[in-house]
Amino acid sequence: MKFLKLALVAAAASVAMGGAAMAEELKLSYNVGVASDYIFRGVSNTNTKGEVFGGVDATYGIGYAGVWTSNVDFGTPHPDQEVDVYAGVKPVVGPVSLDLGVIYYGYIKDKNGAPGAYNYTELKVAGSTAVGPATVGAALYYSPEFPGDGGEALYYELNGSAPIGEKLTLSGALGRQEVDTANYFGGASDNYVTWNLGVSAAINDHLTADIRYSDTNKSDFGSIYHATVTASLKAAF
Repeated sequence: MKFLKLALVAAAASVAMGGAAMAEELKLSYNVGVASDYIFRGVSNTNTKGEVFGGVDATYGIGYAGVWTSNVDFGTPHPDQEVDVYAGVKPVVGPVSLDLGVIYYGYIKDKNGAPGAYNYTELKVAGSTAVGPATVGAALYYSPEFPGDGGEALYYELNGSAPIGEKLTLSGALGRQEVDTANYFGGASDNYVTWNLGVSAAINDHLTADIRYSDTNKSDFGSIYHATVTASLKAAF
């Protein structure tokens, strides 16, 4: 874990040094959407209820930054809104497109008497490459202090996507979440594996629909870890 920590800290440092390679054109994009559930790494963050989300992204050369928000439901009296802030760089090295960044997960209306208890930060290192018409990739996320009295945490995954028609894309991922302590939100911190598979449909230039199956190997943790099929609709401008 310490080796990975050093590697990810170095990757995050490269974010700060990426300015010299940036083009001088700022671009903004916006997104908003709805989903039947908010599944994050195989786990429902809305207690199997619906989700409304939206965000703003800025790109400047290979650099990017953004803000994204969604409703959440971790049970009473915990937070009911998530606000994420992130930034990074996306350099290309040979055939590999990299994504080196940092993500801050913030939660508001935290009524459990411990303001900020859910907030945490992750460092991200991801890469992808084309394999024929498909794209395959891998990603690694490191947090020095996971929420809920958690210690160091690591999430890593393999992912891929491939077109299956003019407007359809098949995609999926296999990942594993690891947390050093056993105190994560009341003892449900055991390491677990998660996977998903779904199809996205480009309805037009701005609107995308997605239907996705996801599951974990820890259904005994409760209904939020159970297999589920989620439908979503997202507009991007």
